[in-house]
Amino acid sequence: MKKTSPITCAFVDIGGVLLTNGWDHHARKRAAVHFKLQWADMDARHRLNFEIHEEGKLAFEDYLSRVVFYEKRPFTRAQFRSFMCAQSKPFVEMIGLVSQLKTRHGLKIAVVSNESRELNAYRIRKFKLGGFVDSFISSCFVHLRKPDIQMFRLALDVAQTTAEQVIYIENTEMFVQIAESLGIRSILHTDYRSTSAKLASLGLGTAA
Repeated sequence: MKKTSPITCAFVDIGGVLLTNGWDHHARKRAAVHFKLQWADMDARHRLNFEIHEEGKLAFEDYLSRVVFYEKRPFTRAQFRSFMCAQSKPFVEMIGLVSQLKTRHGLKIAVVSNESRELNAYRIRKFKLGGFVDSFISSCFVHLRKPDIQMFRLALDVAQTTAEQVIYIENTEMFVQIAESLGIRSILHTDYRSTSAKLASLGLGTAA
């Protein structure tokens, strides 16, 4: 019987796992209401631009120009930017859980996430993710987006680990399935309690 490789590295998503989603459908809809924007127009423009924006191919100011400020507005870019940033909230228990994977079990921690550069940088800084994350394989840095399987292969290269030594925590089922196709053990995250229990079943418990 083949021996299971020990887990030495954790891949973790940001939005939906460590923090709320940064600029998802709900956040954009709140912005449309708050700033009295035409939702259908804003959403259509976003959909035409968000992929290249998250891949780091469209600068934040250009994204705003295309999606919001293509006509004169009664509010400033700074006000809109502040609203966008304010949508990010931490999942404190999950941040603590992943931090403990590093301190208690010595795991390398790598973020594998689809985020735009400016929002990603804000979230890393604001919630001090750099304090426990070893590497950020963010779409805006590597010019790839999940579900591209090359993003997971790149993450393995950056972490200098094999797929069999990784545990991946992700809240999107398709991305979990893609990671598993490479041999990466994965947890479909729905809440802190169930993810903590699944980690414990793999010998990665965090209880004192």
